[in-house]
Amino acid sequence: MSFDDISDSNSSLQIRWLIRRDMPEVLAIEQESFEHAWTEEEFLCILRQQNCIGMVAEIDHEIVGFMIYELHKSNLHVLNFAVAKQYRRKGVGTQMVDRLVDKLSLQRRKEILLEVRERNLAAQMFFKDLDFMAVTVLRNHYDDTCEDAYIMRYQLQKVPALALYSPKNRISAYYDAYDADAA
Repeated sequence: MSFDDISDSNSSLQIRWLIRRDMPEVLAIEQESFEHAWTEEEFLCILRQQNCIGMVAEIDHEIVGFMIYELHKSNLHVLNFAVAKQYRRKGVGTQMVDRLVDKLSLQRRKEILLEVRERNLAAQMFFKDLDFMAVTVLRNHYDDTCEDAYIMRYQLQKVPALALYSPKNRISAYYDAYDADAA
């Protein structure tokens, strides 16, 4: 299957809970995505924790991406996130992040945090394009390479009360347009 953007195709992307039988496809995506990939045991150990959630993105019964995140009192912490190579830059990752953003609220969890390897420029740019900001550097964060990591954060923005209802003054708009024409 090949198409430019998931949203333009006849196939629909579904994001659902990760279940045990998804692991072979998740592990394949993990292996193709990362030089230092998680093992199945690492996935299972993390997913057994009470505050951890795994989700998969699926198109036509094929797993095309996954994310593992922790729920904390004030944030969501993404532990692992990947999209199959043939589905990258087609909107899958963006829809997965949108699902996470939908879980935020001004009353409780207000931000998403994640770490990105210093050398993973594609991930840094992807998350930057989705309004994540690098907020700090973790020196020698990774045991396997002693590589630095950037902590990236997405913060839910408060919408000013006036932005929700902003009356329009049609008379002023008319005179502003008239003044612009006269000039």
